[in-house]
Amino acid sequence: MNVVITGANGGLGSALLSACARLHPSWRATGVIRKDADLARPLDVVHPILSANPDVVIHCAAMTRVDACETEPELARAVNVEGTRAVASAAETAGARMVYISTDYVFDGKGGAPYPVGAAPNPLNVYGKTKLEGEFLTLAEKNSLVVRTSWLYGKVGKSFPAAVLRLCQTQKEIRMVTDQKSSPTYSEDLAAAIIKLLGKKASGIYHVSNSGSATWHEFAKAVMELKGIRGVKLTATTSDELKAAAKRPADSRLDCSLYSALAGAPLRDWREALAEHLR
Repeated sequence: MNVVITGANGGLGSALLSACARLHPSWRATGVIRKDADLARPLDVVHPILSANPDVVIHCAAMTRVDACETEPELARAVNVEGTRAVASAAETAGARMVYISTDYVFDGKGGAPYPVGAAPNPLNVYGKTKLEGEFLTLAEKNSLVVRTSWLYGKVGKSFPAAVLRLCQTQKEIRMVTDQKSSPTYSEDLAAAIIKLLGKKASGIYHVSNSGSATWHEFAKAVMELKGIRGVKLTATTSDELKAAAKRPADSRLDCSLYSALAGAPLRDWREALAEHLR
């Protein structure tokens, strides 16, 4: 099977390339990166995809910087909506299945419980809105798959654990919010789950995150404890005090039971995954 992965130099994209090679050596996985196909120029995206003659296109590339999306909405739309439209069109032309990576930020976080796949989206910010539009474009394609996940981090690219460790090297006190909750998700685990969904010929929407949940404060505390960091004070704060450009959902936990039923088991607890990552 030929698989094309956009955003292949990012955390999830690189994890998918490795997982394809490890789990399915007979597959030919081709990575597409920004310098070869800039989503802000959608026409540039089509050729690299079609030239790989794909059976599956996994669309990981996106503008994911939430505050930057809020301050640059036109760019966010160009990348996350028009770029996705181009990828979906190329996949359709190639006769390939489209897999789209989406986010818990399509929800407003006001439900008070993990969101099932059928819950009505209501994004609070430009990032969530543009990713939701990308979902609609994907689901219009035959046998397509949308995978929503949350608080993704990994070995490659920017990640929350790495950011916490950098702050601990330069500051005596760091502040993290306690009024946002979701499930930290390890890109290595998500990549394996996506490949399992492909093997099961899953279509529609699936929620896939590591088990359990945390606030950003709890996530940072776990990083510091696992690395044995002393002498840095971790202070609780609120979203309002941080005055970020974009609003975030307060409780965007995802109900992953549909994935667990199909796969036979949920993803492992986020703390276990984080400990492996930090080792």
